[in-house]
Amino acid sequence: MMSTVLRVALPVPLPTLFDYLPPSAGGEARPGCRVLVPFGRGQATGVVVATGVEASVGAGKLKRALRLLDDAPLLDAELMQTLAWAADYWLAAPGEAYANALPLALREAKPLPPLGEECWSLTTAGRSALDARSRRGNSHAVLAELAGGALSSAELDACLPDWRAAARRLLAAKLVERGERSTAPNAPTREAPALSEEQRHAVDAVAASLGNYQSFLLDGVTGSGKTEVYLALIERVLAQGRQALLLVPEIGLAPQTVRRLRERLGVPVEVIHSNLAEGERARAWLRARKGEARVILGTRSAVFTPLPHAGLVIVDEEHDGAYKQQEGFRYHARDLAVVRARALGVPVLLGSGTPSLESLANVESGRYRALHLRARPGAVHAPTVQIVDMRAQRLEHGLSPTLLAAVADTVARGEQVLVFKNRRGYAPVLYCHACGWHADCPRCERPMTLHAGRRALVCHHCDHHARIPTACPSCGATELKPQGQGTERLEEALAVRFPEVPVLRIDRETTRRRDAFEQLLGNLRDEAKSAILVGTQMLAKGHDLPNLTLVAIVGVDEGLLSVDFRAGERLAQQLVQVAGRAGRAAKPGRVLLQTHHPDHPMLRQLLAQGYAAAAQALLAERRQGALPPFAHQALLRAEAAQRTAVDAFLGEACAALPADHGLQVAGPMPAPMPLRAGRQRGQLLLEAANRRELHAALRPWATQLARLPSARKVRWSLDVDPIDLY
Repeated sequence: MMSTVLRVALPVPLPTLFDYLPPSAGGEARPGCRVLVPFGRGQATGVVVATGVEASVGAGKLKRALRLLDDAPLLDAELMQTLAWAADYWLAAPGEAYANALPLALREAKPLPPLGEECWSLTTAGRSALDARSRRGNSHAVLAELAGGALSSAELDACLPDWRAAARRLLAAKLVERGERSTAPNAPTREAPALSEEQRHAVDAVAASLGNYQSFLLDGVTGSGKTEVYLALIERVLAQGRQALLLVPEIGLAPQTVRRLRERLGVPVEVIHSNLAEGERARAWLRARKGEARVILGTRSAVFTPLPHAGLVIVDEEHDGAYKQQEGFRYHARDLAVVRARALGVPVLLGSGTPSLESLANVESGRYRALHLRARPGAVHAPTVQIVDMRAQRLEHGLSPTLLAAVADTVARGEQVLVFKNRRGYAPVLYCHACGWHADCPRCERPMTLHAGRRALVCHHCDHHARIPTACPSCGATELKPQGQGTERLEEALAVRFPEVPVLRIDRETTRRRDAFEQLLGNLRDEAKSAILVGTQMLAKGHDLPNLTLVAIVGVDEGLLSVDFRAGERLAQQLVQVAGRAGRAAKPGRVLLQTHHPDHPMLRQLLAQGYAAAAQALLAERRQGALPPFAHQALLRAEAAQRTAVDAFLGEACAALPADHGLQVAGPMPAPMPLRAGRQRGQLLLEAANRRELHAALRPWATQLARLPSARKVRWSLDVDPIDLY
């Protein structure tokens, strides 16, 4: 029986769309509109995917949608088409894919927020409270900032990072009021520097493609001025009255980038990332949808921003693994940006100082056009790199005499040092010197990290916390020793060794507070005096510290010995990115690399010939081993409280593969980390020589997986193009 129905995507992890009768009143539902529908015993907000289709069941059995939420589609035809493609490619539940495209505030059945910029101002009572100094701490600071006039949320973010909780208290006390104003353009405050010949060539090449799709890879050594290329191109896009989307991999990179954009461009810059208040994020998304937002800067999820007047898409640090979503809808924002650029008919520029092997393979095959920046404008020389052989040296908290002497020389000259260790906490292991016992996580069976500041043992895999025992639980001895070094222990050791020099630790522990990361780095940029930074991979990319001249990298041997086939690529990228923090201004930089394996072939090649040569060697290894990017993978993961449930599901899943699937299958097997957070884990790895062959087998198989009897007893996911096998 034929019936006019709405086909709706609901935010549930099911591989299907749902049919409803149109609401009885409220206008015409069109693809891309949100609707409120009955679902189970409650209600859900979904996105209309199609209208006027044949009902999957008789019309009499269909429920009626309760309410149409939008007069016009929130998601335009391009985004709807792109999301349908993405859900099919990454084999996602379609409802989760469509939901990901909307900010959280727009996934609810509420009116759209106003598009104006949120602003705050004092009430009469607030002025009296300020004069009477009846408020202290952050509350007084907020009142004082607003004394000069109304400020936007973005302006308060810049001058008082911890203002929000205080503002809510003041709002409840009617000392401040919240309103909105239209976003006004900012006058540029910084002129564009003269571009180098390489930069000008890159800008001209991409600009020649404006109005047409073309993928470019901007391969620029660290410090070569990739951001200036982005800025010059965005200026040209704005001159055409079009929009530019710039993606960065981490929230920490957003503040400094938005500052540079606002200093150079005469238009408001919208920021979209998960650290924003949901109302702000929704307003920025809606302003982009309306075409008012001309420049959009964001992290992974900003790839879904509507671009009705698209001109250019840029993906900075395109190699970064943070662009891959690891839960739910497991898309890769870099790859999705390329797909969107093609659909929008605009160029896409992928930039990196250490391009991913996937992008280099795309250049090799002709899919991408390579542009190169080999010089570092403003720097005297690229930093010199020296390997420090740790094997016959007496170490002090994991630091060699050579490294400590170099740190002493650098701070004596009034310059800054970065000691890089990609392991937070005080020590990775707490062990008993008497019997060899060590503190393991009971839920993961992996060593727990000692955090001296928190006086706790913490599992970095499942976040299980435990008290530090006063005696060994095995033998009762009281001589418990920390083994190994984390950033916390290095900070302590360097502070004792260099008491006259500020030692700053930058890792997840010290940057939990909103904007703490940018504040720490801002102080270092402003100060020309000596300092020692101790940091993790948060400091590995994108940050300019003019007075930083020495980078000391410790603890790289784990990457050299890993069994993960991607470990060599990641280590090479990390080393080059961290080394690139040194000598980015007029002062020459120096890099020390501590290792017990000074003759490792990859290290030697990286130092002698640079990242490009090392990447080509790694590509040759991948081609010979038929590994990505010369093969294509999908990983079926499963976890449950009992190992038997995991094994049963993976066994049934393997048996359900078509007889003529033509795939290479590894497993079923335990995951590299078989136990995590108290749950048993296993996996099945599927591989094919080309994408079409892989997806031809995966599509029908993915539908079958949910129907397997054992599927109800496990939590499972299918990851297409996984970037790690954990």
